Amino acid sequence: MSQTPETPKKSHYITRAGYQKLADELDFLWRKERPKVTREVSEAAAQGDRSENAEYIYGKKRLREIDSRMRFLQKRLDALTVVEPSPKQAGRVFFGAWVTLEDEVGETHRYQVVGPDEFDATAKRISIDSPLGRSLLGKHVDDEVVVNRPKGRATYTVLEIAYELPGSEPGRSHEANAADGADEATQANESGGGNRAPQSCQSMRSASPRRGKKSQGSP
Repeated sequence: MSQTPETPKKSHYITRAGYQKLADELDFLWRKERPKVTREVSEAAAQGDRSENAEYIYGKKRLREIDSRMRFLQKRLDALTVVEPSPKQAGRVFFGAWVTLEDEVGETHRYQVVGPDEFDATAKRISIDSPLGRSLLGKHVDDEVVVNRPKGRATYTVLEIAYELPGSEPGRSHEANAADGADEATQANESGGGNRAPQSCQSMRSASPRRGKKSQGSP
């Protein structure tokens, strides 16, 4: 008897921005959307027969959807680990990197390697769990990347690797970002904070309504 293949487990890594987006959604649902829908349901219930009250029925359905989404977000945020860029990653593809690729016909493509919760084809964000995301990890500039996709095999060449350290300008090269990170580390040591992480790699907990875990560098 054939066995059903196991579904690959979803990675628990996320960028600082991705974590904040989920946390903001949870906060919005709890503080604004749920109270608003609750008031609407109460007003609809006061109108009389609930069995034929479309607004009441829709409102109750919407409340269930909100509660379900909030439970998911609470559990997911607790399970996620925020991975922040490290200057040590310069020159190689790790989680959070923006990678410029050239395909077999000479066209260029730019993607960011992110967690599965952040996947967005329109914004060119690919999951670390995807075939391309897995194939890119650890690569250097000029390396060849071969990806086995459902629609066929594809080959790319890595043209550029960039990281956006917190507070840096979007799209800057990995060399520039790495230099900034190294400067921060030097300043920290000179000021007596030799064991303190650079400001660009500090925890995001103060900026988020939920705590979450944090990891510096590649997962």
